[in-house]
Amino acid sequence: MNRLKDRIALVTGAASGIGKGIAIAFAREGADIVIADRVAEERAAEVIAGVRGHGREVFFVRTDVSDERSVQSMADAALGRFGRVDILVNNAGIFTESLIENLAIEDWDRVMNTNLRGVFLCTRALIGQMLERRDGRIINIASQLGQIGGKSVGHYAASKAGVIGLTKSLAREVSLRGVLVNAIAPGPVETPLLASETEEWRSGKLAELPIGRFGTVDEVTPTAVLLASAEGSYYVGQTLGPNGGDVML
Repeated sequence: MNRLKDRIALVTGAASGIGKGIAIAFAREGADIVIADRVAEERAAEVIAGVRGHGREVFFVRTDVSDERSVQSMADAALGRFGRVDILVNNAGIFTESLIENLAIEDWDRVMNTNLRGVFLCTRALIGQMLERRDGRIINIASQLGQIGGKSVGHYAASKAGVIGLTKSLAREVSLRGVLVNAIAPGPVETPLLASETEEWRSGKLAELPIGRFGTVDEVTPTAVLLASAEGSYYVGQTLGPNGGDVML
């Protein structure tokens, strides 16, 4: 406990799923939390209650991570409230399925704008104050599909592969300046995002997993706590994979 005592963490897409789990896990470790999500605040009631249940302060900012103005407003609001952001978790993401031959350009753009452009915009908006203090952690939520690809998810896989590449490049730019950047590439985890996938995709993916089951959010959050804490101080540009054996490196 208290591995993140009095740190300020901003988690995008934190109203549900992995983002929600990370926000509550960080609060359990002593961090105050900014929740940035595109849903209305009432739909984030569970994560807000979860953070407060650990005695930590929570601040909700409705944010579209794909929109530059929205992201800048979010950053301004978070810094106005807390004065700094120590930990940024770029978790917001969307998922659709389509073979590339049938993929609508609008779907490609929508997935890329949220999953990859969003990581860039949020990072750009908040990294300056980290560099000024020579202190910060950035954790990007990628996906094992960004490492191995997958049928009918080429656009999603491409967006997450981009997140991994961005993570490595940014780590090379800023590590000597006090900011550590890493990624987490979970395998299939029981979240609303997984629930949105077709039963055909779910059953096919399940058959491929050496562990024989999908993961849970609680099996991903310890990795985020590690990377955000002092115990993760020698991880630089890494992609950690709680993935049930779907990727073995």
